[in-house]
Amino acid sequence: MNTPVRNVLDETDVDFADAPRLTQSPAEFAGDALASGAINDWLASVDAATRVRWSLQNLPGPFALTSSFGAQAAVSLHLVAVQRPDIPVILIDTGYLFPETYQFVEQLQRQLSLNIQRFAGHQSVAEFEARHGKLWEKGRQGLDQYLEIRKVEPMRRALQTLGTQTWFAGLRRSQAESRAKLNPLEVRDGRFKVHPIFDWSDRDVYLYLKAHSLPYHPLWDQGYISIGDWHSTKSLSEVSSAEELRFAGLKRECGIHGLEG
Repeated sequence: MNTPVRNVLDETDVDFADAPRLTQSPAEFAGDALASGAINDWLASVDAATRVRWSLQNLPGPFALTSSFGAQAAVSLHLVAVQRPDIPVILIDTGYLFPETYQFVEQLQRQLSLNIQRFAGHQSVAEFEARHGKLWEKGRQGLDQYLEIRKVEPMRRALQTLGTQTWFAGLRRSQAESRAKLNPLEVRDGRFKVHPIFDWSDRDVYLYLKAHSLPYHPLWDQGYISIGDWHSTKSLSEVSSAEELRFAGLKRECGIHGLEG
């Protein structure tokens, strides 16, 4: 179900006296279907800004927000940072991002005064390729190995280094089949994970960006609607189906969020 437009653009004044309280640990929350269902039902009934505010008040810190600085990344960055300006924004730099992505990072850092924390693999690009070659060209197994080394391990290290207990991410159900069952509040690797815009449509995203004068990624106008590393990202003009936009259609998810596809 998509969030109504009024919930996207209007931050409702929710009476937090009636809001649920969370006193459980991540493990307890994950194991209590009744309690987790009730909280997720309430979070689904309120707007995204309220989800963020509730999470900051009820979930344990330290907090962190992750972003790939992809096509529509400005939405979640603005939504969370406007309420918690000092929140660490984790950027996993594979060394293979588009030049335009680095430009977008700088643009949003200036515009939103973001506290960006960069993490990368232990090896430089040259060292990595000398040892492993171009793993992304070696089928699904090579791609999985590449993503583990250049994305998943640095993300795991980032969350540990920052001591993150609650993780915000901009995933949406409508983005892919692998994300269709996302809840606003989940548990991932022993920490809470919040998806404030889990039920937003592409139109919701557009309206929010327009209302807050936020930019799309520079490559958006060239048909790049799902943007990752330059070597495994295609534009709409280069593929026959949306499934081929990333990773040559071998998979949809990079593994950072614990999703398969």
